[in-house]
Amino acid sequence: MLEDTSFAIHPGQKKQMKDTNYKDIGNVLEVVKTDNGASVKTESGTLFIKFYRDDIVRFVFNPFGETTLKSSPALITDGEKTEVSVSEKNGEILLTSAKLQVYLDKSPLRITVTDPDGRLLVKEGAKGMGYKESKEIICFKEMHPEDHFYGFGEKTGFLDKRGEKMTMWNSDVYAPHNPETDSLYQSIPYFMTLRNGFAHGVFLDNTFKTTFDFRSEEANYSFSAEGGQINYYVMAGPTPKDVLEQYTYLTGRIPIPPKWAIGYHQSRYSYETEQEVRELANNFIEKGIPLDVIYLDIHYMDGYRVFTFDKERFPNPKQLVEDLRAQGIRIVPIVDPGVKEDPEYYIYQEGIRGDFFCKYIEGNIYFGDVWPGNSAFPDFTNSKVRRWWGEKHKFYSDLGIEGIWNDMNEPAVFNETKSMDVKVMHDNDGDPRTHRELHNIYGLMMGEATYSGMKKQLRGNRPFLLTRAGYSGVQRYAAVWTGDNRSFWEHLQMSIPMIMNLGLSGIPFAGADVGGFAHDSNGELLARWTQVGAFTPYFRNHSALGFARQEPWSFGEKYEKIIKRYIELRYKWLPHFYSLFAEAHYTGTPVMRPLMMEYQKDENTYNLSDQFMVGDNVIIAPIMQPAVQHRAVYLPEGNWVDYWTEEVYKGGKHHLVRADLNTLPIFVKQGSILAHGPVKRSTEIKNEKLTLHLYYGEYTSSSFKLYDDDGSTFEYEQGGYLIKTFDVKCEKDQISLTISNEGRYKPAWKEIELVVHGAHENIALFINGEEKYLQKKGDYTLKVTL
Repeated sequence: MLEDTSFAIHPGQKKQMKDTNYKDIGNVLEVVKTDNGASVKTESGTLFIKFYRDDIVRFVFNPFGETTLKSSPALITDGEKTEVSVSEKNGEILLTSAKLQVYLDKSPLRITVTDPDGRLLVKEGAKGMGYKESKEIICFKEMHPEDHFYGFGEKTGFLDKRGEKMTMWNSDVYAPHNPETDSLYQSIPYFMTLRNGFAHGVFLDNTFKTTFDFRSEEANYSFSAEGGQINYYVMAGPTPKDVLEQYTYLTGRIPIPPKWAIGYHQSRYSYETEQEVRELANNFIEKGIPLDVIYLDIHYMDGYRVFTFDKERFPNPKQLVEDLRAQGIRIVPIVDPGVKEDPEYYIYQEGIRGDFFCKYIEGNIYFGDVWPGNSAFPDFTNSKVRRWWGEKHKFYSDLGIEGIWNDMNEPAVFNETKSMDVKVMHDNDGDPRTHRELHNIYGLMMGEATYSGMKKQLRGNRPFLLTRAGYSGVQRYAAVWTGDNRSFWEHLQMSIPMIMNLGLSGIPFAGADVGGFAHDSNGELLARWTQVGAFTPYFRNHSALGFARQEPWSFGEKYEKIIKRYIELRYKWLPHFYSLFAEAHYTGTPVMRPLMMEYQKDENTYNLSDQFMVGDNVIIAPIMQPAVQHRAVYLPEGNWVDYWTEEVYKGGKHHLVRADLNTLPIFVKQGSILAHGPVKRSTEIKNEKLTLHLYYGEYTSSSFKLYDDDGSTFEYEQGGYLIKTFDVKCEKDQISLTISNEGRYKPAWKEIELVVHGAHENIALFINGEEKYLQKKGDYTLKVTL
């Protein structure tokens, strides 16, 4: 195509200027107090202001018709009863809750939001809310020199998105993901601003194509949509964790995953036969490499028809699933939305008879070309269709399958636009809308259908769902991976800020294809990427047909040994990871965190894109270039202990650290605790003993919540869990450890060993006020059994 050559920048190729006919919403005519807010009549429509809590306020305005408080499927709450006062002073309207103040200038209408102390969150200046004749809506806010922006879901580039212009339009992008690649598979129209050590959030709940512009103007940023209402929320913060709690209060939090889902996953496009899958599993077992999941990509199906198995390639899938399960390995098959046009295919028959497929307004079904050829697409905006699709997953659950992989659900179509015709209509439960409006929620609604169906079929066991496409709220149903990356060092580098920003966008269960999906990986790259993958929430090795295989043993014994070591390390850390997933479930705080989340007043962390934290006390600083064995590591305030050597590093400065190919630099904060279990072949094997590692540091204190439950059911929602809280206080010659328990779950492990690192031999240890004897264990550690 000419667009792929230098012709794209031919001087005669000037693009038509966009509609710049911006219209302001005008002056305030009347303000009426309502429950939880106010209704503001303007010259061009009505603005609704609604407080969902003291620390969350919503602004909704429709310049093209009647303003409505109807929301997208992202929203899960109507809010709480909130005391809001409305007053007028000096020609300015003031709405006040306990944690927010909203000021309205009347002529023209301009909005300023502060906290009760007057700390500015958002402010409109020369331009505020407006619209264009093209039905585009837009909102401008002042941008301060100290502002840093995070979130936006799945975006390439560095951690801080200041200076970027980003579009939300779910897109299938197989071509290499570069910093300039904008729209990818997820559309999360939300961001967090960090200014002078304080955070606040903004969520634009608009399902049209939206744009966030932090580039075009020096003093303002804007967010806009191709249609619909101005509909955004401001969240008060003031910490990044507070913002995420507020955002996930609106859009939901992850269910605690089944334990097997946070183990190691192996995939390829494709393992094409039952025999190949069995040989793969046997290789892992014979080599002693832990494994919990093997994926089946599209080749397992009969002609790429979903809800089928190819009888020649996979003659007995039920037996395969049973045999692998007995070895601690689960099968997760891919399920795409495209249903093959085939009058002899039962899914297609049911879809036609039930009127379940997407159609044009004239009534003819939309067909698009995907893997099975000409295909119809279920209309997941219709709750009846979602129930039908969910029920179809009995096909998989009857085989013993507990996890599903949704792909191609942007939806992807093999045409020039890469997706469904925007003129297609969606039923939307009796409120018909075009695909142009609902494109970005197609994957979210498919995720709801799949997860809800599997949850029902599994009768109390937790399903696992992996999705490529999504919208705000997708975390309620699915883990997310970053799509079709490549086996480039640059893609390893780029994956870290992508996963961190997904976590900052309410999606804590995220990861990238370890080793890279397309292109040829190599031993060094796979080893270094596995080191990173072992500490990302979602840990899967995945590669494409036609490129080098990249199972752990693919590049020889030298690399296999390193890769195995770090897969084993993931299993050793599973109790710690599981506790962090529980924290994400209860609070929205991600498992994998940028340093700015824990050190929001430290400017050195604001765009630190090549390091990350696991929880609040571990820093991972991977090597991500070939033939490199040294790197600069920034350690924030406090003292930090090298996980491997126990060398202590002073915080608040940069250090040059050596790490050969065997070594991933890991640093643990003094005064804090890690929870480890034994290395094991799979999560199916119960832990008989846990080990807590306490890293002693004079005059430090910390708290760690060790979480456990049965790992497979939803009993945790009814009190079937255990939270052991360890409060640590380290003095000069004494360690005080206070342990408290919550919940009624009785874990498989009966013993916890406490290992104290870095403490001198004569230190006193008090547990719940009672002095305990510490036994020396090596040069650095002392231990006691709790």
